[in-house]
Amino acid sequence: MKLTSLLAGVLSVSVAFGGIAYAANPNVGGAPMFETKNIIENAVNSKDHTTLVAAVKAAGLVETLQGKGPFTVFAPTNDAFAKLPAGTVETLLKPENKAQLTKILTCHVVGANALSEAINKMVKDDGGAHTVKTVGGCEFTAMAKDGKIMIKDGKAQVATVTIADVRQSNGVIHVIDTVLLPAN
Repeated sequence: MKLTSLLAGVLSVSVAFGGIAYAANPNVGGAPMFETKNIIENAVNSKDHTTLVAAVKAAGLVETLQGKGPFTVFAPTNDAFAKLPAGTVETLLKPENKAQLTKILTCHVVGANALSEAINKMVKDDGGAHTVKTVGGCEFTAMAKDGKIMIKDGKAQVATVTIADVRQSNGVIHVIDTVLLPAN
């Protein structure tokens, strides 16, 4: 009798949540990330993404990334930006370089809600490498190694997803350790 009650309880919880079990969002940059907030509302709270947030503001992309989406954002950390040659970030943040900055940032965004499970499946289905088309017109290659998703950019640099599946109200963020650059 107790087993029947237990199964009934599990079934009702499963039905209440549509049968989908979600893990809690990880903290990013020391801050909680809320599924009920959009990409910008969460990103501004991450101490590891202050450079990205400043760049998004300088490129005029705040309103876009607060929009309905869905978006998948490969979000480089401050340390990722620091790996660029000295002066690069400061140069890109200048108003006269807004077009170039916008191109680089939109090459970090895919117009879909691509969780890591789906990315891994696409990589596997495509024999180990899947072409990713970004809203910025870039084509990158998604790969997997040792359980980590990696993205090869247009300059043949490889970024590793260090925190995956940070769900947002308008998509998902995957934290990466390298800034993705277009081929040109």
